[in-house]
Amino acid sequence: MSQQFSEINCETMSRAYLLLGSNMGDRELFLGRARQMICAKIGTAAAVSSVYITQPWGFSDETPFLNQLIIAETSLKPEQVMKRILEIEKALGRARRGKQYVARTADIDILFYDDMVVKRKDLVIPHPRLHNRRFALEPLAEVAPELVHPVFNKSALQLLAECRDDLKVEKIAGRQLITG
Repeated sequence: MSQQFSEINCETMSRAYLLLGSNMGDRELFLGRARQMICAKIGTAAAVSSVYITQPWGFSDETPFLNQLIIAETSLKPEQVMKRILEIEKALGRARRGKQYVARTADIDILFYDDMVVKRKDLVIPHPRLHNRRFALEPLAEVAPELVHPVFNKSALQLLAECRDDLKVEKIAGRQLITG
């Protein structure tokens, strides 16, 4: 009996490199829920970094952030990923108030989407300030040290070595693999 090729789903999978953060409420709970919701709404988690405790970047707050990077394998387009990220943040209690940096229950940024470069009003990939943020580069370099930035043509490790950000970033939990 021959197989019907028209029945096979051959969707192309892409990798979205997502940085999760929380510095309000039960930060560990919010990171865990964000990971679960990403797996349910965006795609399968290929890898997850350790959890890092980091000083807030761009504003002052007594509560440090917990940050973590997740690589999601997805069939969604970047715009669809962004739409779902906003839905997840809202479901986790994030209230967006202008462009100022403030404390938040959940923050999810797209750092990379494969090696794609997108420059639109509502979506910029790679993240435009990634190379200036140690809290993003540390977990990225942990899970994808050789990943090359498509604009700067430098690996995550090179970007981390050149980063001038001196805010404290400390690994607090071991690396995980998640099935979703």
